[in-house]
Amino acid sequence: MNPADLREDIPAAQEVAYLNTGASSPSPRRVVEAAQSFLARHEFEAPGGEGMYPVAFDAYEESRATVADFLGAGENEIALTQSTTDGINRVAGSIAWEPGDVVVRTDFEHPAGILPWQRLARTTGVEVRVVESDAGRLDLDAFREAVDGARLVCVSSTTWTYGTRVPIRELVDMAHDAGAFVLVDGVQSVGQMPVDVTEWGADAVAAAGHKWLLGLWGGGFLYVDDAVVDGLDPAAIGYRSVADSAADPYELKPGAARFEVGTTSPAPHVALKTAIETIDAVGLDRIEERIHRLASRFVDGLPADRVLSPSTPETGLVTVDVPDPEATVERLADDDVIVRSLSDPDAIRASIHAFNTEADVDALLAALDGEW
Repeated sequence: MNPADLREDIPAAQEVAYLNTGASSPSPRRVVEAAQSFLARHEFEAPGGEGMYPVAFDAYEESRATVADFLGAGENEIALTQSTTDGINRVAGSIAWEPGDVVVRTDFEHPAGILPWQRLARTTGVEVRVVESDAGRLDLDAFREAVDGARLVCVSSTTWTYGTRVPIRELVDMAHDAGAFVLVDGVQSVGQMPVDVTEWGADAVAAAGHKWLLGLWGGGFLYVDDAVVDGLDPAAIGYRSVADSAADPYELKPGAARFEVGTTSPAPHVALKTAIETIDAVGLDRIEERIHRLASRFVDGLPADRVLSPSTPETGLVTVDVPDPEATVERLADDDVIVRSLSDPDAIRASIHAFNTEADVDALLAALDGEW
């Protein structure tokens, strides 16, 4: 499969210049059809056949295996969640926090990486330290100072506001040297570049399939390193979390599966499996190269002083300074060009994926021409 084949399989890409994958992707037909086919089997055939629970649990395990292989992890290191936010919250709820414990985050985190720690500060007296950045760049000395004495560090692998790549391995090593647990928000990386969680070295990575992987809403996943999982005791628990739901006392499942709680639709994770297979069929190296080429075309067509992201794009996320971002987004949508506005920075952001074309980029440039 090549990018043209991928585009042909995405109905939304035939209707508009869709440049907002960093928020939520339009899915290929094959991804949606995989979910529909599973639902038909689960609801129409399984009740009188294999049974609805066996069919669902087989689907869970097939999806888990696909995610694990895609991330370079072991199957026992993957939990199926609903979203990145869900995964971060499950980790946050698995630690026995005490007043005075320190959580470190950056100022470029998505609300998924901000709100759980605000709640902990309010309810348990945890101290939250925020490392400031400059246009998506961290001062490594300031980061090293901030993580001293921290219990947990939460950091994104790609900034959702500027599209910069974060030196995750370097940050992980600093945090581990300080004795901190490291949780990475990887949702803006998986699907647009190769990701091997063992190379990152983080204790946990939360992500989801509905952005660069082109999956459906509800297909999230959480990686938890086998070396640390036994020290985590999830606050939410159900029959999928334990080895034997009839046992008293219960015993948590070994591995990341202890973070799964109860009955959830397997359909989004069936779709996630197909989405990952589709991304693999196109090839992450090819996807990364095409994203860079198209993002560079976009940046090269803009006034240099309007580009807030790196002048040499590092990802498909490109942030642009315009006088009235919300009005601009609405005006572009009227021209069938889909981007989003941001509040910090006060700007618009284009998300360029491999299914996009030069014509999509040129349509966006033409629509922005009146802004300067």
